[in-house]
Amino acid sequence: MGTGRRSLITVAVTVVCAVTVLAAPGTAFASPTPSPTPSSTAAPVTNKDLEAVRKKLDRLYHDAAVATDAYNLAEEKAEEQSTELVSLAKKIVKGQKKLDDLKERAGAAAAAQYRSGGLPDEARLMLSDDPQEFLDGAGRVIQGERATKGLLGEMTRTQEDLELYAKDASDRWEKLESNRKAKAKAKKKIKKQIAAAEKLESELEAEEKERLAELERQAAQQAQTQWLDSGILDEINGKASAQGKEAVAYATAQLGKPYEWGAEGPDTFDCSGLTSQAWASAGRGIPRTSQEQWKQLKRIDIKDMRPGDLVIYNDDASHVGMYVGDGAIIHAPRPGRVVTLAGAGSMPILAVVRPDA
Repeated sequence: MGTGRRSLITVAVTVVCAVTVLAAPGTAFASPTPSPTPSSTAAPVTNKDLEAVRKKLDRLYHDAAVATDAYNLAEEKAEEQSTELVSLAKKIVKGQKKLDDLKERAGAAAAAQYRSGGLPDEARLMLSDDPQEFLDGAGRVIQGERATKGLLGEMTRTQEDLELYAKDASDRWEKLESNRKAKAKAKKKIKKQIAAAEKLESELEAEEKERLAELERQAAQQAQTQWLDSGILDEINGKASAQGKEAVAYATAQLGKPYEWGAEGPDTFDCSGLTSQAWASAGRGIPRTSQEQWKQLKRIDIKDMRPGDLVIYNDDASHVGMYVGDGAIIHAPRPGRVVTLAGAGSMPILAVVRPDA
């Protein structure tokens, strides 16, 4: 590769870093330097150059994963709010029908009382041929008045319920719109990060891409070896629960399927889409995103983990894989990759969580 194209890659990497710096507070990169005048002398891309590319790609795909989690969470909340809105709408319709019926009954009761009114009770008693009949009638009138008061009270309560439902529906609608906007923003960011990464990779020749892939494997292997050298695997001997075995079986059956952000199968997955669907297949619903899985599920010491447990990665819980035993996980890595087997220690472990604790 000539120095001209090599410098183009360097500039592309720097520009891409500038794009990601907003999403990574505290991370700073040097300003791009002017491209040197192209030279006819070929200058090979060194492993050092490719290592820089690898790190920038990791940053881009990491930021895309964070945005994917934000998208998935917004989508999940939007679905919940849509369901709640439908439920509230049904309550409003039912409440309005009830209110109309109560009004009709109250009107009929008021008309009946009006027709039975007129003379004072004392006069009606004196004019009555049968005092007992009068007293019985008076009792019915009192009962009717009480019933009317009861109807009016129920009408008031029903009206208050309707007003509350309407307010709740308005609040849910505002939240739904907010989450729709959050989804759109996250989607835009995901596409931007992935496009930048793909453009960066497209600058490489086939041989350079192979070397880059090898550097990725070496970095993962080095991290895994360091993790295993700590002796941690000697302490991990937990047996999978019945549900855990089902979840592992599901995840294993997805090996080789492509990664796709926001996907929950059956043909493509993102990292948390794979783990959430694996546990759903085992009859255990868990949060959709890796960050919520980390927040809501029970934390387990690494030495106590067993097949089926979820391993959460990176300081921001932006990635997740399923532990399957022997120091390995199954996970959906990133765009351009497939669901695969990897070392549990090949990435920075934040925590281990157990869905069926």
